[in-house]
Amino acid sequence: MKKFVGIIENQQRHWVGDGFPVRSLFSYHGDTEAISPFLLFDYAGPWNFDPKQGQPRGVGQHPHRGFETVTIVYDGEVSHRDSTGSGGTIGAGDVQWMTAGSGILHEEYHSPGYSKTGGPFRMVQLWVNLPAKDKGTPPAYQALTAAMIPTVTFDGGKARIIAGTFADTRGPARTFTPVNLWDVRLNAEADTVLPLPAGHTSLIAVLSGHVTIGPRAAGEGVGEGEIARLSTNGEGVHIRANGDAMLLVLTGEPIDEPVVGHGPFVMNTEAEIHEAILDFNAGRFGQMAPA
Repeated sequence: MKKFVGIIENQQRHWVGDGFPVRSLFSYHGDTEAISPFLLFDYAGPWNFDPKQGQPRGVGQHPHRGFETVTIVYDGEVSHRDSTGSGGTIGAGDVQWMTAGSGILHEEYHSPGYSKTGGPFRMVQLWVNLPAKDKGTPPAYQALTAAMIPTVTFDGGKARIIAGTFADTRGPARTFTPVNLWDVRLNAEADTVLPLPAGHTSLIAVLSGHVTIGPRAAGEGVGEGEIARLSTNGEGVHIRANGDAMLLVLTGEPIDEPVVGHGPFVMNTEAEIHEAILDFNAGRFGQMAPA
């Protein structure tokens, strides 16, 4: 079994644009080896937005290079457009998986319909690193609707498999390195073992509820807005729900390469960051079509 290593948390909330009240539970400014291949985990919400007329809330055009962004919506709706011409709106249960690769521009706003009605909002955005050989890959976009994401039922709960595999069920997301991303719901008093693979960085984010991780006699409690970091050694983790709980389970094969980040760019060297800034300023990330 994997061992509990510690809790990652950040209760300080900040706004990304005017549409995303975010707690950055981890980022590449910390111990990047401990979280590789992941770079950032932004938990937006839970929040309740009032109805709004006119321009929807959100964040305008901005660049990325060198990694992938994964946006998972639990409540509300988010509309996306980018410089590849891709775009769309995702609602509860949907996922956007965007490969920034060699460079992309995009924008993210609440959908016009959600802006007019308002209501509850909850979203996660995860940044997943790309290995050096793939950082120059052409930008791409995967729109994963809730209907495309398979669900596995197990004793005590269920898991939607966004990426990777669970009990021989494979998720629809295409990844550059081995990654598992599971949207897990545990029933109250569930007592189960999740099949986390040996050798993977393994993180369990509690989005609502409270769970106990580890042996029955010496488990560690993890609550809403906290991430349990587990050992890479061992296989599987024992977890108990102290009430209904909503988790996001992340595992990935570590990328053993330097991480150098600057804002929306994550590369391997300072020279590559400087090149990314020059390319962006020179307009080499493409252009956004008029709205």
